[in-house]
Amino acid sequence: MDRISSGALLPDTFQGSRDDVTEQIGLIWQQIKAPLIVPLLRIVLFLCLAMSLMLFVERVYMGVVIVLVKLFGRKPEKRYKWEPIRDDVELGNSAYPMVLVQIPMYNEKEVYQLSIGAACGLSWPSDRIIIQVLDDSTDPTVKDLVELECQRWASKGINIKYEIRDNRNGYKAGALKEGMKHSYVKQCDYVVIFDADFQPEPDFLWRSVPFLVHNPEVGLVQARWKFVNSNECLMTRMQEMSLDYHFTVEQEVGSSTYAFFGFNGTAGVWRISALNEAGGWKDRTTVEDMDLAVRASLKGWKFVYLGDLKVKNELPSTFKAYRYQQHRWSCGPANLFRKMVKEIIRNKRVSLLKKVYVIYSFFFVRKVIAHIVTFVFYCVVMPASVLVPEVDIPKWGAVYIPSVITILNAVGTPRSIHLLVFWILFENVMSLHRTKATMIGLLEAGRVNEWVVTEKLGDALKTKPVMKAAKKPRIKIGDKLHLLELGVGAWLFFCGCYDLAFGKNHYFIYLYLQAIAFFVMGFGYVGTFVPHS
Repeated sequence: MDRISSGALLPDTFQGSRDDVTEQIGLIWQQIKAPLIVPLLRIVLFLCLAMSLMLFVERVYMGVVIVLVKLFGRKPEKRYKWEPIRDDVELGNSAYPMVLVQIPMYNEKEVYQLSIGAACGLSWPSDRIIIQVLDDSTDPTVKDLVELECQRWASKGINIKYEIRDNRNGYKAGALKEGMKHSYVKQCDYVVIFDADFQPEPDFLWRSVPFLVHNPEVGLVQARWKFVNSNECLMTRMQEMSLDYHFTVEQEVGSSTYAFFGFNGTAGVWRISALNEAGGWKDRTTVEDMDLAVRASLKGWKFVYLGDLKVKNELPSTFKAYRYQQHRWSCGPANLFRKMVKEIIRNKRVSLLKKVYVIYSFFFVRKVIAHIVTFVFYCVVMPASVLVPEVDIPKWGAVYIPSVITILNAVGTPRSIHLLVFWILFENVMSLHRTKATMIGLLEAGRVNEWVVTEKLGDALKTKPVMKAAKKPRIKIGDKLHLLELGVGAWLFFCGCYDLAFGKNHYFIYLYLQAIAFFVMGFGYVGTFVPHS
């Protein structure tokens, strides 16, 4: 009987202990809330609102500029001299400049034939073009396949060079730099770069090279990317929306107003003298392309963006590949900003206005603030304000500014306007990784120089559907679960529940949706399987 009564008391004891712990946590929270949490949250909120305004003004400015560009028809052909290169009876093919086409690749088993085939199919006098395949592959089988493909095209009369090196120092930048050292490059005037999944149309050179031939001040001509797998899954649709804005607005505005934008590392034609004057390829960051563009711009070279010239390529189809790519694309610019800001300020060859544009608009707002404010404001401050009602977020900061920014972003991809809600939720999840990568770049911490080649699928899914059905890839639990996303999702879900019970701003609607997005991606239900089209 005594045993039973003792057992009956145990739950009450546990209950009492639990109540004591809860009460103690509540007391501690109340003691630190007013003197510490509230002022700190207000400071962070003020900074976030200031950054939101900066981003808002930047987006509106670019929106106005792009409308004016379209209204007044300021096409590159009107701003720069352009006319087709004509045959010369006396000079023959020597009237055409010598063009080097570089294709850097690393274990690109699925796409090497596509890129080499497209480059060899470029329409240009055969004795005035050199195709250079820079193969850094570590897989001997892939190396053999790429070399055989080069030999196959060489047997058809194509001037193609297969180049390898005994190390991967500098990754892509190192390969491109090494490629420029070969003796036959000295006879070339221009160099075109295509990543291993890029497939230019035959007329690419006819449409781009004349800008360089007829305008000696132009150092770079950049084409637009066209995504062959944008309809593959929801994740690729979201990527298309973000990148279309970059090409439709950011690149166009930079080209039209300051003749400057960040080189995209591929689908571009460089004047070799401009590349050399800028100091050539450097591997000090993971954005060697942007690094080269900024240095060339500081030397006074102008850039031309051709929005009508599109080159087919592939978007990352897996979440893992996309995360690695976004880490590189966010960490690299932040690190480059840290390394070059003093050099830009001290430069005497470019105008003050251009310096302000490069430092403030190009780097600070787009490459730093845009990532940080998205995560800190919408995934930290806004949820925290639910627990601290003393901190009130103004409606213009919580609703109006984000709505305008989102609508302006949708201009780039009109066909995906109905997916805007998904895009917002997806971008907020990705802002977690971009913010982390940006901070690593600014602080030059751990993974600052991490370079993981983005996986490509090429035609694998179209040519091997039976193989795909028969043998599913084994996914490790570590690849499936993403703890950072799950942690942030749990935080948002808790704040949503608290707001539903005690709040007054109805943030719980957004918080629940955003929490679900974090959970879906945290449990690996995005970008793990690409459907056969």
